[in-house]
Parts: sequence; structure tokens; C-alpha cells
Amino acid sequence: MKKKDFNWKLKNAANVEIDNSPTNEIVIDIDHRADKYNSCNALVLFTEKRKTKSINKNVPATKFLSKKRRKQLEKVVERKKKKLQSAQLLEELAKVQVPATELQQYMSFTSLQNKGLKRYFQEQEAPESKLKRKVLEEESDTEVVVNSIKGSKKKRLAVLDNAKQTVSDPNVIGFEESDDSDSENNTDDKNEARVSESVATSEIAVNKKKDEGDDMTKDGGDKTTRDNTQENVRKDDENSSTNDAKDQTISSKVEKCKEQTKKKAQQQSAIAHTPAVFVLLNRKPEIQAARLKLPVVAEEQVIVENINENPIVIITGETGSGKTTQVPQFLYEAGYARDKLIGITEPRRVAAMSMSKRVAEEMNLTEKEVSYLIRFEGNVTEDTKIKFMTDGVLLKEIQSDFLLSKYSVIILDEAHERSVYTDILIGLLSRIVSLRDKRNSSLKLIIMSATLRVEEFVENARLFKVKPPVITVEARQFPVDIHFNRRTSEDYVDDALRKAIKIHTRLPDGGILVFLTGQQEVHTVVRKLRKAFPLRKARVKQTDSSDMSECASKEAADEEQCEEDFDDKEALRRNKLRRKEQLPNINLDNYSVIPTDDTHEDLIDVENDEDNLDEDEDEDEDVIDFKGLTNAQPLWVLPLYSLLPGHKQAKVFEPPPEGYRLCVVCTNVAETSLTIPNIKYVVDSGRCKTRVYDKVTGVSTYRICYVSKAAASQRAGRAGRTGPGHCYRLYSSAVYNNQFEEYSPSEIQRKPVDDLLLQMKAMNIDKVVNFPFPTPPDIAQLKYAEKRLTILGALQQPPKKQEETYCAKVTPLGRSIAAFPVAPRYGKMLALSHQHNLLKYTICMVAALSVQEVLIEALGGPAKSKWLQIRRYWAGAGNSLLLGDVMVLIKAIGAAEYEGSKGKLLFFCEQNGLRHKAVVEIRKLRQQLTNEINLNMPELNLSIDPRMPPPTDVKTMLLRQIVLAGMADQVAKKVLPDEVKEDQDKSKWKYAYRTSEMEDPVFMHSSCVLRKTSPEWVVYQEVYETNKIYMRGVTAIQPEWLPKFAPSLCRLSEPLTDPPPRYERKTGKVMCRVTGTFGRASWTLPPMDIEHPLTVDGVKWFVYFLLEGQVCPKLKRFVPSLLTTPISVTKLWSKLVPRIQAITQELMTHGIMTKEKLLETWASDKQFLLSSYKKWLPDYVHAEVALVWPPL
Repeated sequence: MKKKDFNWKLKNAANVEIDNSPTNEIVIDIDHRADKYNSCNALVLFTEKRKTKSINKNVPATKFLSKKRRKQLEKVVERKKKKLQSAQLLEELAKVQVPATELQQYMSFTSLQNKGLKRYFQEQEAPESKLKRKVLEEESDTEVVVNSIKGSKKKRLAVLDNAKQTVSDPNVIGFEESDDSDSENNTDDKNEARVSESVATSEIAVNKKKDEGDDMTKDGGDKTTRDNTQENVRKDDENSSTNDAKDQTISSKVEKCKEQTKKKAQQQSAIAHTPAVFVLLNRKPEIQAARLKLPVVAEEQVIVENINENPIVIITGETGSGKTTQVPQFLYEAGYARDKLIGITEPRRVAAMSMSKRVAEEMNLTEKEVSYLIRFEGNVTEDTKIKFMTDGVLLKEIQSDFLLSKYSVIILDEAHERSVYTDILIGLLSRIVSLRDKRNSSLKLIIMSATLRVEEFVENARLFKVKPPVITVEARQFPVDIHFNRRTSEDYVDDALRKAIKIHTRLPDGGILVFLTGQQEVHTVVRKLRKAFPLRKARVKQTDSSDMSECASKEAADEEQCEEDFDDKEALRRNKLRRKEQLPNINLDNYSVIPTDDTHEDLIDVENDEDNLDEDEDEDEDVIDFKGLTNAQPLWVLPLYSLLPGHKQAKVFEPPPEGYRLCVVCTNVAETSLTIPNIKYVVDSGRCKTRVYDKVTGVSTYRICYVSKAAASQRAGRAGRTGPGHCYRLYSSAVYNNQFEEYSPSEIQRKPVDDLLLQMKAMNIDKVVNFPFPTPPDIAQLKYAEKRLTILGALQQPPKKQEETYCAKVTPLGRSIAAFPVAPRYGKMLALSHQHNLLKYTICMVAALSVQEVLIEALGGPAKSKWLQIRRYWAGAGNSLLLGDVMVLIKAIGAAEYEGSKGKLLFFCEQNGLRHKAVVEIRKLRQQLTNEINLNMPELNLSIDPRMPPPTDVKTMLLRQIVLAGMADQVAKKVLPDEVKEDQDKSKWKYAYRTSEMEDPVFMHSSCVLRKTSPEWVVYQEVYETNKIYMRGVTAIQPEWLPKFAPSLCRLSEPLTDPPPRYERKTGKVMCRVTGTFGRASWTLPPMDIEHPLTVDGVKWFVYFLLEGQVCPKLKRFVPSLLTTPISVTKLWSKLVPRIQAITQELMTHGIMTKEKLLETWASDKQFLLSSYKKWLPDYVHAEVALVWPPL
């Protein structure tokens, strides 16, 4: 027996229902024992069997659904869903369908591209096939529809008469199908026919009524499921009513889909779409032709499309690709300047000015539409569309208008230089862009860099949440051959000189660019090159007198222009007699067309080294033998560095005289900022002079170090702008690979961040640590910057628990300091100098201190002694001398302004050792500071007076205190002989000073006017290190001023009892004698008198002087009537006396310890202190006291 058949009867037993109605009719009387019986009586028997009723529930058996069947049903459901979505698709296709009349004019895609040459010639030989095809098209009643490539083989066979023409041809694509696929093709043809029919009738189906649409849907559904046999069988069994219900359901779903698509379309149309705009510019033909040669113009479409689609875009490309001048023009033509401004920031003022003029010239617009705004000047108007500015100007605009609502695009140019302001702007703008997007007023941010160092931008998730696209513009760069030295010499200046001479004498024409580290090295090489290749040769044949007179004027003009670039010694020879000279005869056959790789050879014969010539740069004798160089081509040698006057810098962009080769000796200013034309040879020393700043001590040092690999590549790229070039690197490849860093550190990691921190605090960014910097500054920088600002009073002293979070808040004084475009310490000087008519002197002083290298440091000779004598005369005597180097600057600028009003400024600067460019910049800064103060305080009516008198002795002393207030953290104390330890070298500490942050001795600079007097306490502007540590900008101070102007650095003792506190009638304050220390080094301060701090003891001493009648003389007549002597107030047991406690408590509650504050209280409450004072007098005097109260 099978297991499933076991107990089959019980498994199949039906449910039985018993009929108990006869039982319920029996009546039994057993009431006397009802508690033991229930309704069932077992004694009663039925005569008949109870009736039963079988209840069978017919439960239909559920058939198991197989996987195959499940998949089939899922496909059916999927086809139905597609069918429901097809209504919308057909409606959209019908809108864009090509009319039949137009479609007949087109050639099919397959015949256009896949016909092949063989078939084309066959149709030419058998034109009847074409005629037959036309007849078939005319006889067909159906509309012409677009055919796909699939199934085109059968149609081609129907058109052609001869079946032999279907031979496979390698020129035909897509028709080499085998015979095995004929069945598949037939099926595909049927499917294509159905799809074509649906597309052709879609426009009619959309416009029909609902019932017709239902029928169309039903027919379409039958066609789509025709291949499924089981589905067709099930549909045949269903009745017509079921079909109608299904059709209605499908049609309702279709209507719902249509309604949803209409709603989506309405929502999308509600969003404002910016239409494509093109602003036409009328450029000059020659400028347009020059533009088309720039590499960035070829990427215009890519750049504009990325800017339109992305809020932030990064553009990289080498210098010379045209980014700065062309990208603003792309945006202007794209309509970004119609309603708002296009802003471009430059790290340098010269670049902002020159680029605005260049872009205006290329766009053929005026300066009113393309303008610039820099620190001291600008030509921005209401009609401005494109605005060039420095990054500091834009940062100031953000403080007043954080969202930059006037701009539609901000372009940060030269981002690879990583200036401090550029880094802040990138972090701020990354947040401003998202805020503007939320307000439906988008702002585009474009970051342009000359190098490919964009990882710090792209990979910084804190800076950009979504990675911005990076567009790389290929520069117009010719190949540059790199030549390394075999060995790396330390005397790179001499190597650069030799290499330049070798290039000039052996290689073909082409400009030479020599990279050195500093101004002194540049002048040294320029002087030696001019001596090796003089501009005027001595051995020139004399011509007749008529020729001499004819060319005299021209030669004089040329000589004056040439000699203008010489150093001071050469400039003194401008008045020598000049003779006409001729260019030397040069045989070009002596030169090789292909430059030889002579890197490892020596050009100059140095066998005469036994002569032991002196290599001193101050002498005219050189170790280089210039014999044999007189017949060489003349060399046009020009210097280039940042401190060079602008008119001399512009000479490097002018073509050299005819027959001369250009040679530019420069610093790293020509790496990326400037592109000098016609440079073919680059001599790279591989070094640069970098200012290294110690974060803790504040000492700045100029060190010569290797440049980065990126900078070396930039230098080499200077030789490939106009043609193939060569770069001669004065170092080995091993040094380049092992000691050169990939990129230079950013400026924010190399400089103090005091002004940066204060500006961000003023913008309510308290937690600067969390700011999204591209490269965050070191925590030590933020720590010491916040410490210095706290000492200045610009930031509040943070609680001890929050000192490590660097979230100190700005004070009202700090906000005033941040409003001035100078360093925070100079801003404090301006904020404190509005009293005693000191503003005009403080403005002059701050402007002079803010500009570097105002006084020229002579290397020696009579000029040095002359200039030192003039500066000592300017320093004067008394408080004027104690003001030190600051007084020298004030009087120098005042004298320069006076001479400038006469038009003799340049001559005055040359005669007195002032840098003309710095004096002009100081005047601009003075004008800017004066204008800003007049805007905030119009009643002052400040102006720049060219006849400003020197400050008086009293004002000079006040200026010394103002200097101390701004430089409270830069105090130095003279080291006395008895302070030098026995184990230390006493000669090392002679004339030395100590600073609070350093243990090494610090000395005054040789040009300091206080060097001879050597005051004990001084403040300094800066400390720098060469062979020793020197301080510059020294001013003498009094130690008694330190507790007042630097209270946070002083630790004072309790007021001394001997001598006891005293009352000062002039100030109305209680003064006391204290001792203390200053700074971290705990320098002992001499005993000094200061205002008594507001304590209980101080109030008691004020009560004593009040009772004595010193505060109010009218109370002196009541002194004999006092119940207790006034001195009892200061005793230890005074707390036990009620009258003493009452008057002391009342003054302490109101914080009164000066006469000025007491008079202010009496002005509002005339009865103040009367009751407490009466307790000191007998009753008969009370009425008299009340009459004179308050005792003013």
C-alpha cells in the first residue's frame, strides 16, 4: 500500500451534521432532582434514527505554477506596461514625424551609406530596376515610413530583377547575411511592419475618440501577444464582456499616463530656461586674425558648454594660451554681461590694469565697459560689463555684499600662484555659489591655473562637494630641448654668465633669458655682460666730418637710451663724447645651423687662474677673459625684477635695435607673470630667493633655495613660445630628481596669517579651523596669529577650555582695525590716533611702514655716508630722535611731497636714497586711507598737505606711544653687561638686545639712527636674519608705558603700601606704586605709578581722599567735624565700622573710583552718597551738608 493511500477513508470523510430537533421536543418532569440532571436524558430512547446531513465543501485544487509559466506571465505583464507607455511615445513621435511629402524627397540611410560601388554601377547598367521600384512606390497605398537597416535585404531583393546582384561585396556594410538567417529575417520583417504601421497611424490614434482609442489599444495588445500560444488559448476561452472590461481598464491607465506626462511637462515648462544668447562684437580684422591663432579659441565651445552646465569649472593651460584675455570674451558673447558683471581677479595690480586695456582693445569696446579696480585707482563706471580687479578688492566687496549680487561670473586667474587672498576667495566662493543657486540666481565660478596642479582643488571634498570639471587647454608650445649640467656648481652666478656668453658667441640668433635669484645678482651679471659686449666699440674706422655731424643727434639719442639701463657707475658717464660706430662684420658661415650640445664644455679659457684675480663684485676686475669677444655681435642686455621702475620693465617687451641680440637677466618674476617675446634660449640657475617666516619667533629670512619642478618647467617653457628652443639648466639631473619638490608651498603656509584671520573673524567666521581652505594653514600659524591679535585687543581673550579651538570672537576695536587696508598692527595705530590731531602724521607713518624698501641701502662708497648723514639729520634730537626710524620715514615722505609739488620728485629721490616707486605707492596709500577716514568721520576733513610741518615734541612722544600700541608684541630689551652669564661670550652680546620669543641676541641694523644711543627699551618693525639677527624700524619707548598699552603681557604686583597711594588732581584718579615683569622672559619692570585697580582697597583709598576734601574741596570744611578720622578707612578693622562699610559699599556698587565717574553719577542723582556721608557727621551739621550737596 502506498503511503498516500493510508487511511484514505478518514482523509476523505465528509463533515456530518446531526438533526437534534426531535430530542428537544421531549418533556421530562424531574424538578425535585434538577441539580443532578442536565437537558440530556439518557433513559429516553428514540424510535427512529436521528437524521444526519453530509456537508461537502468543494475546494478547487490550486495548480502549481511552474517557472516557465511564471516567466511567460511576467513577460505578458511587461509587454502590457510597455503598451501603456507607448501612447505617450507615439504622441511625441507624431509631433516630430517628417511629413510624407518631405520624406519622399530623401534617400534611405541604407542606400546612402551601405550601397557600395559595385551595386551603384549595377544600377547604372540596369535602370529598369529603378523604374520598377518607382512603380511599386506609386502603387503602394500605405504611407511612407522610415525603414531601419534590419530587413533591408528582402526589400532590396524585391526591387532588383536579377537575383545575381545580391552577391556579397566587401564595400557593402550590413548585407553579407547567410541563408541560415532567412527565417529570422522574415520574422524581423513582420515585426518591422507592425512597428512601422504603429508609427504611421500614431497621429491618427491620438486624435480619435475614447472608444476608438480603446479598440486601437485592444488590437495593439493582440498583436504584441500573438507569438505567445498559451496566452492566445486563454484569450479565446474568455468571453467578450471580459475583453471589454480589460480594454476599459487599459484605456483608463493610458489616460492616467497621459495626464501624468502633461503634469510633468507643465512643471518643466514652469522652470525658467535660459535661452542661448550670442552678443555680437565688431572686432578689427587684424585682432580677429591674431585671436584665431590662440589655442584657447579652439576650445571655446567646450569651455562655454561646461560653464553653462556646471557652477564651478577649472581651466588649466600654460602661460600664453590666451586664457586671461579670451575667456572673458567668451562669456561676454554668451550673454553673461547683459544684466550683471563679469569679474576677473588678478594677483597683481599691473596685470589687472594691462589686461583690462588689452581686452577692451580686442573687443573694440571703451574703458567704460571694460574697466579695472585696484587698490589705489580704477575706472569702473555704471556702464562697466567686464571688471578686472585684484583679489584683495574682491575680498573687500564680499565683506559688504557677501553674495556678490552684482556679478554673474567670477574668474580667479593665476590660481597656481596660491596667494593668500586667492585661497580665501576660493573657499568663500565655493559656499557663495551654492547659496546663490538656492536663490535661483546662479553664480559661475571659474578657476584658471597655468599649471596642472589642480588636485588640491578637485580632490578636496571639503572645498567642493561635487568634483568640478577640469578643462585642459593645450598651449602653443614648440619643443624645447633640456640640457643638464654634469655637475652642480655653487657659483651659479658665474656659471650663468659663462653660459650666456657661450650662447651668444656660438649659437644662432634668438633671445636669451637668464634666471637668477635677486636684484644684486641681476645687476652683477648685467654689468659684466655689458663689459664683455659693449654697445659702442672703440676700434671703429673714422668717417668724414660730414657723416659725423649728420649722425651726431641720432647717436646721442641712442646712447642715452642704452645707458639708461646701466647701473649708477655707468649712468655717470652719459655726458662723454661719442663717436659714430659701425656694426662689426660677422661671417654667418662660421655659425652652425644646428645648435651643438656644449653644456659640459667651457667657453672661456681659464688657464690664467694663476694670476689670482680678485672676484670682488664691487671692483671692475673680473676673472673672465674678454679677449676674442670684441668681434662678436652686440648684445642688448636688460635687467628685470619686481622693484625695477615700470618704464624700465617695459623695455624688455620692445624689439632690440637692429643687429643686436636681446638678453634679459631677471628674477622669477618672468616665470609665469610675463611672457617676453622672441626668447629662444633659457639659462636656468635653478634657484630662487624665498622669504622664510618663522611661525613662533616671527623672524623672516631670505634664503636661496632650489625651485620646484613645476617652476623649472615654467622657466623652460619660456624658450618655446615662438619656435623650437633650448633650456640650459645649471644643475645636474640627479639634483633635479632628488632635491627638487614637485610644487612650491602655497603662500598661506609661508606667511603670517594675522590679517587673514582678522578679516575672517570680522566676517563672523569664528571657527577659522573649519574653513574650507584649498591648502589649510598650519595650526601653529593660527595659534600664534590669534595670540598676537589678542595682545592687540582685536580679539577677545578666549576661555581656557576653548583656547585650543581657536574660536575667539572679534572685538569692536578689531572690527575697526579690519576696516583699514593695512596690517592689523598698523590698523590699531590708526584707530587710536584720532586724538590730539595726530591722524595726518599716523597716516603718513602707517603708509611708509606698509611699503617695503622705501630707503635704498647703499653697498658702500660716498653715497652710503651721504645718505646716512641725511637720515640722521631727519631724525633730529629729543623725542624726535627717540621715535627713531619712523621719524626718518615721516620726514622723508614729507620732504618728498614738498619736492613733488615742484615737479622734482624723481631728482629728490635719486639724491637722497629714496626709491621713487615706493614713494609714489606711499602717496597712493595715504590718499586711500585719507578718503576712507573722511567717509567714516567727515568732520575731520583730512587732506594730504605737501607742506605738512614736522610733529612737535609733544606729538612725537604721543606717536611713540601709538607705535608701542601697535607693536606691543615686538618689544626688545638691551642686554646689560651684568646680565651676561659667565659661561657666555661677552663679545657676542655686546650692543645686543633680547626679544621675548628668542634666546639669540638681536642687533640694530647698521642704517638705524638709534644705533649710537642704544636705548634700553625699544620696539621694532621686523626682525630678519643674515649672518646675524637684525631688527629694523626701531623706536625707543618707556617701560612705564607697557602696563597701559600692553596689559596682557604685564604681570604686576599688588599696590605697594610704601609709598602709599596718592590722589592726582589733574586726572582725578588714585595712583599707586607697583612693580612687575613683562613678557614670557619675565623682564623686570622698574617701580612705576599706575592707576589703582578697581578693588575694595582702591575704593577705600578713594573714600579717604573724598573725606579729606581732596576730591571735592567744598567738603574740606567738614573735616574737623568728622566722627572718625579719615585714615581709619584704610585700616584692617575698617570692616567692623558700619559707617565705613556703608560709604564703601555704595561706591563699590556703582564702580566709582574716579572723580569723573562720581560727577557723572551726581548729574543723574543729586542725593547720591548724601545719607552715607551724614553718618560721618553729628546731627547738627546735617542741614548744612544738605544745602551744599552735591559738593561740586
